[in-house]
Amino acid sequence: MRTIRIHVESPLAIGTEVALPAQAGEHVVRVLRLSAGDPLVLFNGDGHDCNATIAAIGKREVTVRVLDRQAVDRESPLRLTLAQGVARGEKMDLIVQKATELGVARIVPLLTERAEVKLDAARADKRLAHWRAVAASACEQCGRTRLPEILPSQALSAWLATLAGDTALRLALLPEAATSARTLRLTEAGALLVVGPEGGLGERDVVLLAEAGFTNLRLGPRILRTETAGLTALAALQALHGDL
Repeated sequence: MRTIRIHVESPLAIGTEVALPAQAGEHVVRVLRLSAGDPLVLFNGDGHDCNATIAAIGKREVTVRVLDRQAVDRESPLRLTLAQGVARGEKMDLIVQKATELGVARIVPLLTERAEVKLDAARADKRLAHWRAVAASACEQCGRTRLPEILPSQALSAWLATLAGDTALRLALLPEAATSARTLRLTEAGALLVVGPEGGLGERDVVLLAEAGFTNLRLGPRILRTETAGLTALAALQALHGDL
């Protein structure tokens, strides 16, 4: 039987009742056709799954009662950060969704030299909220109880300036690189993985990354699209050094 998991932002104490987010409540009633007394699982990102039952279905909200809390650890032992050049449209949604399923710990949307997506402050805030919702939905599906951190969109140079003291292995995907994932030596600090947008990383990007201590990484003889490259690299690192 399928387990229905729903992410909420409320505290989840045993015996309390919480209202589901409006969209989740509508999905539960109209799509899944659940009724009062039916079971589901709630999580709020603190590392626990909470068994719950539907307490009441009203015209405007669905209320559920928390029955218990269980610590669940499905996080990868390999801490991976995906610094992804912002891709167009649904490509970025796909990247966020699948990176979450692959166990990424942090996603940094980067504005790079060849970026085709331009974000003003208002649009950047809306996209950030949307990407975080995509990640939460992916956690509902894959069973994670902790959401990956998704940072605001920022210029590559600005992000690099924040990395002082970060001991994670620094990697940048470039088709002409010589280093392969099999030769890497990763520690508990994990890895920072930079992927360019549709047009790839520009010359200035490559210079900045080299100055910041990034090693260029190659993913075989074929040039992958931006929505494929980062996910392939995450899967390879997880298979070779993580929990796949």
